[in-house]
Amino acid sequence: MADKAKKIPRQKMPEQKPEIRRSNFKEVPFGFDKETALLEASRCLKCKKPSCVEGCPVSVPIPQFISLILEEKFDDAIAEIRKKNFLPAVCGRVCPQENQCEGSCILGKKGTPVAIGALERFAADLEINAGKKDVCLNVKKTGRKVAVVGSGPSGLTVAGDLALKGYDVTVFEAFHKAGGVLVYGIPEFRLPKTIVEYEIEKLKSCGVKFVLNYVIGKIKTINDLFEEGFDAVYIGVGAGLPSFLNIEGENFNGVFSANEYLTRANLMKAYDSDYDTPIAVGDNVVVVGAGNVAMDAARTALRLGGKNVSIVYRRSREEMPARAEELHHAEEEGIDFKLLTNPVKVLGDENGRIKGVECIKMELGEPDDSGRRRPVEIKGSEFVIDCDLMIIAVGSGANPVLTRSEKDLALTKRGYVEADSETGKTSVKGVWAGGDIVTGQATVIMAMGAGRKAATDIDRYLSEL
Repeated sequence: MADKAKKIPRQKMPEQKPEIRRSNFKEVPFGFDKETALLEASRCLKCKKPSCVEGCPVSVPIPQFISLILEEKFDDAIAEIRKKNFLPAVCGRVCPQENQCEGSCILGKKGTPVAIGALERFAADLEINAGKKDVCLNVKKTGRKVAVVGSGPSGLTVAGDLALKGYDVTVFEAFHKAGGVLVYGIPEFRLPKTIVEYEIEKLKSCGVKFVLNYVIGKIKTINDLFEEGFDAVYIGVGAGLPSFLNIEGENFNGVFSANEYLTRANLMKAYDSDYDTPIAVGDNVVVVGAGNVAMDAARTALRLGGKNVSIVYRRSREEMPARAEELHHAEEEGIDFKLLTNPVKVLGDENGRIKGVECIKMELGEPDDSGRRRPVEIKGSEFVIDCDLMIIAVGSGANPVLTRSEKDLALTKRGYVEADSETGKTSVKGVWAGGDIVTGQATVIMAMGAGRKAATDIDRYLSEL
């Protein structure tokens, strides 16, 4: 069995050709068809001690669901995944599998790992295409109420887990659509919004209530929620405060944070001609940063009409934090990587609009606290990149709207919520937190893992009341 699996090459998902997709917002990979999925599933070794499961932050039973796919029991396969993962169609698309489940796959030690993410997407997409929105039946109600602040990946996970345990869950979302970063941050060509809407509807069918356009910390405080009868509160508001470079000229017109740019394009649908959302379109676009958000911003700018789109990054290719797949897709589409380059000044014209970015060449020195080699300026190497649009994607911080209204909530020096890494407990009784508001900007699946731990501890706490 093992020898046979090793001989079968890893199957690739078909996808749009770069020259076509660079001008549309349709999803890039098409997903496996049945025959390809069965062939890929046959590569799984069915390990007795599956390291792939250990590499998954929410411990999806990977060998079991792959076996069910191989047996063509597709309904059972997605049911097996959903025992641990409320957002399988999302995770199958945007999780960094190469660093988690697939990175731990035994087949990957001497070859290529099983395409676990693609198989998860295959099972989830079959369910979606069949239009199945199972109602949570025979769930015994506890009579307890839980408020979830924020409808991103961690909040949705908490809501789903607790709804299945019989709790009355209400999710408060500041925006006009639920989904958090899944709807405002990740572009349509990576994660179609219909996928997120489907998962939200499944939660609604389980009795989860969503209150939109509702900013906790402004309209109401956490204490107000307790006074209204909620027995526990989970904070999952993400880390949506934009970070900037703090260099001269950064306030010129035409300089945007990736947060604003992507929110306009995604949540507010500026990419869609049926909507009237204004968004800046540049001929020569510079995106500063090299994470997934930077790739999303650059590829979005390209699709909106950018003729020359560049990624400017102060380290080398090896240090770029974006997923390998995103880097590959960006390069295929013609995004120019200007590496070992750092912006030092934004140049503007007499009308206050950006016309260029002065940069300096860098070289790598000794490793810093992150383990990556520290970039050092090369004196006298300054040069100018002409541009009419600049997008800054160098991370984000904790939005203080909620935390400023909660004086008893302990925060870190950087403004994130202090919470126990195993339970999500905060310094306030009855309040838990998880996801990016605790860890800083991280992955969807890491936020979901934090939500699962918190839901387990909330259930324990409420069961003892």
